[in-house]
Amino acid sequence: MTEQRFVREITESKRRILILSFVVAGIFFLLLLRLWHLQILSVDDYRNMSENNRLRFVPVAASRGAILDRNGTVLVSNQPSFSLAVVPQEVTNRDELLDRLAKLLGLDRAEVNERWEKGKGRARYYPIILASNISRDQVEIVEENHLRLQGVEIEMKPVREYVSGVLAAHLLGYIGEISEEELSAKGFENFNPGDYLGKNGIERSWEMELHGTDGGRQLEVDARGRVLRTISESYPTVGNSVVLTIDANLQKEAEKAFGDQAGAVVAMDVNTGEVLAFVSKPGFDPALFSGKMPADTWKEYLEDKRHPLENKALTGQYPPGSTFKIITALAGLEDGKIDEKTTVNCGGSYKLGNSIFNCWKRHGHGVTNLKKALRESCDVYFYQLGERLGVDRIAAMAKRFMLGAPMGIGLAHEKGGMIPTAEWKLKRFAQRWFHGETLSVAIGQGYVLMTPIQLASMIATVANEGTVYRPFLVKRIIDADGKPLKEFKPESMGTTGISADKFRLVKQGLFAVVNEPGGTGGAARLYDVHVAGKTGSSQVVKLRDSKQATPYQYRDHALFVAFAPYEKPEIAVAVVVEHGEHGGSAAGPIAGRILRAWFDGKKPAKKESAGLKKNGDEGDAAESPAPPVRDQSGNGDNSDD
Repeated sequence: MTEQRFVREITESKRRILILSFVVAGIFFLLLLRLWHLQILSVDDYRNMSENNRLRFVPVAASRGAILDRNGTVLVSNQPSFSLAVVPQEVTNRDELLDRLAKLLGLDRAEVNERWEKGKGRARYYPIILASNISRDQVEIVEENHLRLQGVEIEMKPVREYVSGVLAAHLLGYIGEISEEELSAKGFENFNPGDYLGKNGIERSWEMELHGTDGGRQLEVDARGRVLRTISESYPTVGNSVVLTIDANLQKEAEKAFGDQAGAVVAMDVNTGEVLAFVSKPGFDPALFSGKMPADTWKEYLEDKRHPLENKALTGQYPPGSTFKIITALAGLEDGKIDEKTTVNCGGSYKLGNSIFNCWKRHGHGVTNLKKALRESCDVYFYQLGERLGVDRIAAMAKRFMLGAPMGIGLAHEKGGMIPTAEWKLKRFAQRWFHGETLSVAIGQGYVLMTPIQLASMIATVANEGTVYRPFLVKRIIDADGKPLKEFKPESMGTTGISADKFRLVKQGLFAVVNEPGGTGGAARLYDVHVAGKTGSSQVVKLRDSKQATPYQYRDHALFVAFAPYEKPEIAVAVVVEHGEHGGSAAGPIAGRILRAWFDGKKPAKKESAGLKKNGDEGDAAESPAPPVRDQSGNGDNSDD
């Protein structure tokens, strides 16, 4: 019994040892399998995780290129700003961190959370911008609480500084944080959430030149996020700068001349198409759009009936009024319907069928030829000429000036105006054209619409006698060192094909508008430079009660187009004063101030001590032509047109 029992115990022990051996072998097999998985299959993943645990990428934003005027005056530059960023992979409790940030810095908790969500899907350990343009006080709070704000860091980014404040705001545009739609759009693949880019104006149209290339630093940090050393660094590349055709001094004078009125001004070189001034009033502060705009300011912009956010020089479409008589006159001359001796007897109105079309001058202008019709802006003369021409011949002349379509100035959303034809009306309204509508078109009313850019182009084409230059705003692109990268030359869109003799007849009438008694544009007269121009007013509503004061929003728009010098034109100006009523008294003086500023700016600087003048020389004024005689009756500054 004892021997059998001993044998059983030995057998049981062997069985247990065998089982234990299998268990141990299995454990070692599993350990070896895990070790093989870690060291062979997953080595790359864990190597990356290890590196990411100690490495951090800090992006360094590139400075945008500057925007300068034609003389090198800086209009837009950069200044530093601070952004609040977070590396999500270093945050263990997101909600707790966001609550703490909102409380410490006074941030909108929902907005911060939304920015976090937008930043998902980016490269690992790439910071997400939670707040832009934070104050220095907020920066100090973050630094003081650094150990409690896991994964949070401060980034410095350059933001735009608009050196002259609101000057040329609609032209320059503004920058803002990139939107989700833009991030997913073609051409923006290299942008990240939190980046800034141009939203309109030059900032938008020339974004790819201005933006530059971001850099960054690869840092080694410890478990607390403290920087140990810099592993690698790539420097940002500053964006290229844009040199505009604008003259800053002329722009400033044009905006000053407008005062508190609403409207637009475009001034351009008649021989190149370079835009010298580009004004839309009232303006806005572009710097406010780089950060979070105060709600009351945004509300004020939106509720202002003068529409300060609208770029009126680019998108404003106005009936050109009597300035369009230039086109009608040229159409009549080209078609042989009139010549310089053709006269019309204006009795104050013209009857067509059962309709009466009134002249602005109640008692009429009497016997009127082309020069007088332009000088005194006689409506009856152009009513009769329009009837003889028909709308399609007038439209054909307008098309020679490239009117009725965008001029291609190089900014987004440019409008094209409207030059109506009989065919257009039939397609648009399924109605035939009526003769009475042609009379309205002949004086720039009815369906006719033009932008301030088109008005400036029209008068510039008259000044240079037939070449339609494409208006442009950028002279050259330069790099950070000022080296020219690209130059932009004048571009002809075509020629009108009108003879110099016909232009001469119209230009004589435009000279008379400003310089002769009875002319409607005397307010634009200069003592030393001969100005030629045309006044206009365009109806906002058809019928008004003359016995009561007209509310602002129903008053006529005031227009004036001009060029100078008459003998050898250099500059053309188009002025639109919204609800200014009379072109002669509202728009004419603005054009005069702009032209005065342009010619004064071309004069050489006077020496501080000129000494005594010799031979009775009385200075520049003595050599200048005498100012034209002003009509003593007051008609020289007629403001009814």
